[in-house]
Amino acid sequence: MIKTYTSCHPLDGRLPLEPGIRAVDHLEIPRRQAIATVMAVDGEEAAVAAGLAAVSGVSVRLAGPGEWLAVSPSETPDSLQRNLSLLLAEIAYIFDQSDGRVVLRLSGPNVRRLLAKGVATDLHPSAFVIGTASNVLCGHVSVNLARTGDNEFELIVMRSLAESLFDDLRLMGREFDLSADFSG
Repeated sequence: MIKTYTSCHPLDGRLPLEPGIRAVDHLEIPRRQAIATVMAVDGEEAAVAAGLAAVSGVSVRLAGPGEWLAVSPSETPDSLQRNLSLLLAEIAYIFDQSDGRVVLRLSGPNVRRLLAKGVATDLHPSAFVIGTASNVLCGHVSVNLARTGDNEFELIVMRSLAESLFDDLRLMGREFDLSADFSG
């Protein structure tokens, strides 16, 4: 018997298929993002950082010493990995993470207060500026947290923990009437 593999988002069944009323504070879950881990070869950290800074259409987040997450909403996982491999040949290792990680976007005027309930990091605009990323615990779940706008943050989490993080964020956002839906 042949079984066909059907890929599904880990939050399918937790959110409506169609977007509902969007509240001021909102949790948006993209259905598909290309995500790659980039790890510099020893001694090549500066060259890799410079190469990643030159890439357009890709958001780059620091994930550790000599390690970054490259996120693209427009590229396919294959094209992201191929383009990064061509650019950083011989100085970095590139690993596709698209099927293993989930992106959650939080936006709204209360997003810092909401995140403060579960993240032990100073999120003041002067301390966590736009473009800053850090690995943090959100509740009990390890995430890569990035500030992407004035009142916007993205959390990247391992696929197996996405449902738990989603539940935590919904609970933390209940005070602010946080809405949630899929995008794209």
